[in-house]
Order: sequence, then C-alpha cells, then structure tokens
Amino acid sequence: MSTATATVSHTAALARLGHALSDSTRTGVLLALREAPAYPSDLADALGVSRQVMSNQLACLRGCGLVEAVPDGRRTWYRLADSHLAPALDELLRVVLYVEPGCCAGESCTCA
Repeated sequence: MSTATATVSHTAALARLGHALSDSTRTGVLLALREAPAYPSDLADALGVSRQVMSNQLACLRGCGLVEAVPDGRRTWYRLADSHLAPALDELLRVVLYVEPGCCAGESCTCA
C-alpha cells in the first residue's frame, strides 16, 4: 500500500478545508451546495442566518477556494468550486458516522 507524500501545499490546502469546516454555517453551506448551486438569500434562509452573515461566510469559503460565485444578471449564485468536493463531503459524513455512530439513524438519515 502506497501513500502520497504530503507537501507544504497539501498541508496548507487541508488546513483551509479544516478552517472552512470549523464553522457550522460554513459547513452547512458546503453541504447544501453539494446538492445544488444556490443563491445567498436562499442559503441564508435555509440555514437560519442573516444575509450579512451569509455574505461573510461565502467570502470565507471563496477565500478558501471551496466555492465560486457565478453572476446571473443582477444576482449571483454559488456552487462548489470543484467536482471532487461533493463526493469528499459525502465521505466525510461517512467518517462522522464512524466516529459518532449515533449522530444519524433511521430512514431520514442521508449520510450513509
């Protein structure tokens, strides 16, 4: 079994991902965007935060390189910046189930 050697660049990128996931609103945004692109106002409503908070969190996620803004007339919608992010987030949810098996159970759980 071989493993890739982590470089300073890899370490910095993982640290940015960890920073993004360290806030529940940012994590909620990433999990929502893994399902479909969305407008900031819709994300704010879905996550129960103000539009200013959502704007700040989206700016952070853009700075981390995880989301990108797509102009749409007078509005802008957001999507995950790379197609590898959605499956990676799905896999992280599976890891959470391993670390804390009781966090999600039953038919309503979409993590497994």
